[in-house]
Amino acid sequence: MAHKKEAEQKPQIVHVAPAAGIPGGEFRIRGSGFAKSEDRPVVTIGDRIAQLVVSSESYLVARVPDAVANGEIIVNSRGSSASYTCDIGIQIADGVHPVGNPAVDSSGNVYATLSGSRGQKTPVSVYRVDLNQNMKPFLGEVMNATGLVFDRDGFLYVSSRYDGIIYQVTPSGNMSVFCEGMGVATGMAFDGDGNLYVGDRSGTIFKISPERHIYVFATMEASISAYHLAFGPDGYLYVTGPTTSYDSVHRISGAGEVEVFYRGLGRPQGLAFDHEGRLYVSACLKGSRGLVRIDDNRKAELYLSGPHIVGLAFSPLRDLMITTTSAIFRVHADLGPLVVR
Repeated sequence: MAHKKEAEQKPQIVHVAPAAGIPGGEFRIRGSGFAKSEDRPVVTIGDRIAQLVVSSESYLVARVPDAVANGEIIVNSRGSSASYTCDIGIQIADGVHPVGNPAVDSSGNVYATLSGSRGQKTPVSVYRVDLNQNMKPFLGEVMNATGLVFDRDGFLYVSSRYDGIIYQVTPSGNMSVFCEGMGVATGMAFDGDGNLYVGDRSGTIFKISPERHIYVFATMEASISAYHLAFGPDGYLYVTGPTTSYDSVHRISGAGEVEVFYRGLGRPQGLAFDHEGRLYVSACLKGSRGLVRIDDNRKAELYLSGPHIVGLAFSPLRDLMITTTSAIFRVHADLGPLVVR
C-alpha cells in the first residue's frame, strides 16, 4: 500500500509542447503531481536544471538552458517522473549575423552570413560550417551579404541589400557578378526550371531566367526588414516580409498573382518546406516565438520554441539548420529535406 501511495505521488508528464526547442525557448509541460510539496518542482532538460517560468499542480513552463546535450525532460517533486523526450537544437557556430535563411550544400555544409548593419564592411561576408562543426571564412568582399541560395549545379548565390547585386560563387569560393539592379536585394529562391527569384524589400519580386533576363514577377507591400522566399511543392512561391501591417505568409502563382496563404503571424521571416510539404516559418504565433509549422489544411502550430530565430534550412542529412541573429543550431529532427517539384 505504501509503495502504491508513493507511486501516486510521483509527478507524471502527460504531454510537452512544442516538439522541439533551442536555448531560451520554452516547453509547456502538462501532467499531474508537479507541486505537492511546499518547494517548487525541479525540471531538468538533459543534464541541466531548467528555469521555471510557470509552476502549478498540473502545468509547468520550463525554459531551455544553454548547452543542453539532449531533450530528456524530467520533473522532480517528491520523486522523479518518467522522462519525456523532445528535440533540442545544438549550437554548432556563433559569431555570425544572418539576415535570412542559411544555405546547405549537397555535402551538408552550412553557410551563413556576417551581414552587419547597412553600409558596414565586415571582414568576412559568408562563413561555412562543415560536418565537424568547424567554421571557416568562405567569402569576403560582399557588402551586407543577405540572401543565400544554391542552384542545382552547386553554385552559391549571395544577395547584397547594400548595392542590389546578386553574386554567383563557385564551390571553391570564386565570385562573379550574376546580375545587378535588384534594389534592396534580400531573400532568393530557385524554381524547378532554374529561374532565380529575388525579393527587393521595397516592394518587388524579380524573376531572373537562366539566360539572365530580368522580369518583374510580382509587387507587394514593402517590408521593414527583408523578403524571405521559398518554393512550395505546389509550385507557388511563398513569401514573408515583416511590414507595418498585420503580417501574413503570402504565396504567388506562376502568373504572378499574390494571395494570402496564412494570416496572423508576428514578424514572419525565414521559411522552408519539409519532405511532406509542410511549411515552417520563423515567426511568433499567439505570443510564442520560434518556428511555426503550417500544414496542407493551413493549420498552424508552434513546432520549435526559441528566441531571435531568423531563418532555417533542411540539410541532405535530414537535419534542421536554424540561424538566430548570432548563431547556428542543428536539430536532429529527421523531418526531411526541402523538396521543390
